[in-house]
This record gives sequence, structure tokens and C-alpha cells, in this order.
Amino acid sequence: MTATADRTAEIAPDTLPVTEGLSYQETLKVLSEASVHQHFDAFLDIAWDSPEFEVVPNDPRWVLPEIDSLGGTDWYKSLPLERQIEIGQYRLANIMKVGLQFEQVLIGGIMSHLIAMPNNRAEFRYSTHEVTEECHHTQMFQEGVNRIGVDVQGGPKWFVKIAPFLCLAGGPLPNIFFFGILAGEEPIDYLQKSVLRSGHEMHPIIERVMQIHVAEEARHIGFAHSYLVERSKDYGKLQRFGLSLAYPIIMRTLCDVIMKPSRQMQKDLGIPKSVMREVYWKSDKSSKLLRDTFGDVRMLADELGLMNKVSRQVWKALGIDGPSSRFRSEPKSAAV
Repeated sequence: MTATADRTAEIAPDTLPVTEGLSYQETLKVLSEASVHQHFDAFLDIAWDSPEFEVVPNDPRWVLPEIDSLGGTDWYKSLPLERQIEIGQYRLANIMKVGLQFEQVLIGGIMSHLIAMPNNRAEFRYSTHEVTEECHHTQMFQEGVNRIGVDVQGGPKWFVKIAPFLCLAGGPLPNIFFFGILAGEEPIDYLQKSVLRSGHEMHPIIERVMQIHVAEEARHIGFAHSYLVERSKDYGKLQRFGLSLAYPIIMRTLCDVIMKPSRQMQKDLGIPKSVMREVYWKSDKSSKLLRDTFGDVRMLADELGLMNKVSRQVWKALGIDGPSSRFRSEPKSAAV
């Protein structure tokens, strides 16, 4: 067995190192050590050229799982198998492309955030570990898109156009920027975990990419949570109130960028407008999915002191209210 095969046989569980009771700086040191000893390479840890990773015509493993909003519709399930496969390849490739674009914004924003950081800060070391991992994720996502062979756009045109400017927020607007990081990471993390937990048979490219991304995103999301909790200690009353309103709006807006098919995708795949209206997010099933996606985000809002009478109405108006998770990554079937 080759060295590459040995590496691709390993996968880290979706767990965070134990950081309970540690200070912020100590937590970052623990996360940094975890990044040193447990990380993945986009080309060493995925056997792209092995026969089982080959993309072949009419492979039913490209059919979307029912847990996916589009894959669970009567419209999609009524289509011929060949058409389901075609749409599945497009949607999964597009989700990877959107993920890639979010990672690029994250990388640029973190570099902007670190440019004036003083010496001897554990935050600098961990942040650069994260950027290194995110660079591998961009390579992994792009290679996945290339292998699938569908020329997807990724996020909607407006997002692609403003993305370079979003990177600039990492310096002057760190709280808003880290809200945006979570708004990009949490929905795709929730979607990928739901697919992996569903037991639906996926093509090895998708399964492996999801496994690696979920494993490393656990640290990245953990860092964003720790960072915002540390920053929240200095919030004034007016700032806290303003952030309490911005937080759900940012989450909801960027969630659509990741989870909702863009106009280009709707056009390319011929998705009926009636299906779009039902799935995003009018039906009982889809509205529940939307609320469930933000359980961890609501838990963090509670911890940051961003839940108040006014902000709760914003969460409700956006359709993302509901009970908070009791612990991070809590399966919704177990939620109270």
C-alpha cells in the first residue's frame, strides 16, 4: 500500500481538543498544537487518481440525499435517474465552489486582522494555522469541482463582486467579520454533518471532502466562538445592542448564499419557481431545516449576551428562531 493510501485511510473525528477552564490565550495554544498534529493535505489525503474516485457516467451516488432541501422535493424525486444525477453533480459542485469562495474571504480577512497584531500573541499563531488549513480547503474544493467537470459559478453574482471588499472588514470591524466567518462556516458545516449522519451513499469525492472539511472546521468554528466570547467582554451597551441586530441578519443573508441555488443555477437546471418558493423556505420541512441550522449560532448569541426582546423579534422575522443547542453540534433529533 502506498503512503498516499495510508494517509487517506485516516480521518480525524469531529471533536475539539479539551479547552474547558482554560484562558483564551491557553485555548489558542491548545488549538495550535492540535493543528500541528492533526491536519490534512488536499493532495496527500485524497486519492484523486484511484479508480474508485473516478467520475463516470450514470453513477447513482451523485443523486442528492433527501436531507438536502432540493433533493427532498417531489419535483426532484420525480425526475429520471439520469437527470437526478446531472442536477446532483451540479449542486454538489456548486456547494464546493461557494465553500471555496467563503474560504478565500476568510483568508483575506484574517490577514487583514493580523497585519497590526502585536508580538507574542497566541492568536497570531493559531490564525495562521487556520489560514494554512483553509488554503488546503480551497485546493480541495477546486479539485473536486474540476473532477466533477461542471462549470459552476458558486455564489450569486452580487456576492462574488463584493467578496474582495469583505476581506477588508477583518481589520476595522473584527466582530462583524467574525460574525461573517460563522455565517459561512456554520450552515455548510451543518449541511455536511447532516449528510454524513444520514447514511446516504455518496460518491467518494464528496464523502472524503466532507469528512476532511468537517474534521478541521471543528477547530475553526471553535476558534471563532472563543474569539467572539473574549471580545464580548468589552462590549458597551449600545455596541452590544447594535451587534445583537446585525448578528442574525448576517447569518440569514450568508446562509442563503451557501444553501439556496443562485439565479444562474436555477436557470441552468430549470428549477421551477414554485419549487424554489416551497423549498426556500416556505414548506414545513425546509423552514425546520433553516431553524435547525442555527442552533449552535443561537447558543453563541446567548453566551455573547446578544439575545434581547428586540433581537429575538429579528430572529423570528428571519425564520431562524428556535431553541439553542445544549452543546456544539448537537444532533437536532436529540434537541429539547
